[in-house]
Amino acid sequence: MRFLGVDFGMKRIGLAISDENGTLAFPKEIVLNDQNKFTRISEIIKQENVEEIVIGESVDFSGRLNMLMSHIELFITELEETYHLPVYRQKEFLTTVEARRSKNGKQEMSPSQAHSKLKDTKRGRVDASAAALILQRYLDKRNKLLEKNK
Repeated sequence: MRFLGVDFGMKRIGLAISDENGTLAFPKEIVLNDQNKFTRISEIIKQENVEEIVIGESVDFSGRLNMLMSHIELFITELEETYHLPVYRQKEFLTTVEARRSKNGKQEMSPSQAHSKLKDTKRGRVDASAAALILQRYLDKRNKLLEKNK
């Protein structure tokens, strides 16, 4: 079973895809959050045979849902009505920051690394990595429950 992971943002939507066994998540791509977003998402769902969708549930520092969640809820409704696939929420907190860190691997950066990081951020490359982190957390939790119930 394949899953599509989603890191929703007001400008960009990061997408990730799982392997066929629903074990590992991989960054897929970024789509602009515009009127054409569902065209590309549809293509990915068909090409990758996606059966379920996991989207990051945005929370603040105290763990409460934040202002972005109202936009995410509308997006979830559109996903469910458009694709008729189950959509699951996975709490996410600072996944974009974590994706940036794991991409660089070091706390201290040279000027060229800092410039590269800034370019990546502007282009949104970390959004797909953040989607992969969200999806991986969901898959780990799901697979742990499946193992426990065997």
